[in-house]
Amino acid sequence: MEMKSIATQLSTNAYPGRSIILGKTPDGTKAAAAYFIMGRSANSRNRVFVTEGEGIRTQAFDPSKMEDPSLVIYAPVRVLGNKTIVTNGDQTDTIFDLMDKQMTFEQSLRGREFEPDGPNYTPRISGILHLENGSYSYAMSILKSNNGNPEACNRYMFAYSTPIAGEAHFIHTYMGDGNPLPSFEGEPELVDVLDDIDAYTDLLWTNLNEENKVSLFVRYINITDGSYETRIVNKNK
Repeated sequence: MEMKSIATQLSTNAYPGRSIILGKTPDGTKAAAAYFIMGRSANSRNRVFVTEGEGIRTQAFDPSKMEDPSLVIYAPVRVLGNKTIVTNGDQTDTIFDLMDKQMTFEQSLRGREFEPDGPNYTPRISGILHLENGSYSYAMSILKSNNGNPEACNRYMFAYSTPIAGEAHFIHTYMGDGNPLPSFEGEPELVDVLDDIDAYTDLLWTNLNEENKVSLFVRYINITDGSYETRIVNKNK
């Protein structure tokens, strides 16, 4: 698979929707994770990321304008021991709870499917980073309707047991803008990542569509000792 520039992938797509990027820095010392949300409606745009424990949650920027919190208020990032879970919905809690009961990442998602927001039927995308004794691996998942048919849920899992320095994988809910919104297709895209978290955060935020971008989370985790740095950028301030 040819590596693509994440700057180009973002700048040429006005609406990738909610997105997860997982990878390894070029110097090989850190696990890299990013999650961002976008919005077309006033309800979707009325959000910010706030910290919650070792993770984050979405929160209404102006609570008086929040219309329906069901699919927009959730915890995108939670930490379970040496595992960091990143998703685009409340399946974060499902993965956390069931993995805490010794289920695998894949098993924990078997009872979930795409979002009930027809006609889009937004895919549920999820990722998990696992660091243990100086080793690092990650996996990604997408649960989507069968080409827009809600009668069937197609489930795809992608495991990266030996991440390569300087490589990351990018999965997003939509291929681009449209009515209905076209679901993501294919494998997670192979994209570049930077050593410097501030430079990478700026690269991602700058190249997201100015009108549609809402919030961005970036975390770099030291593979040796598990320490981490986090950056959060919110359009609403």
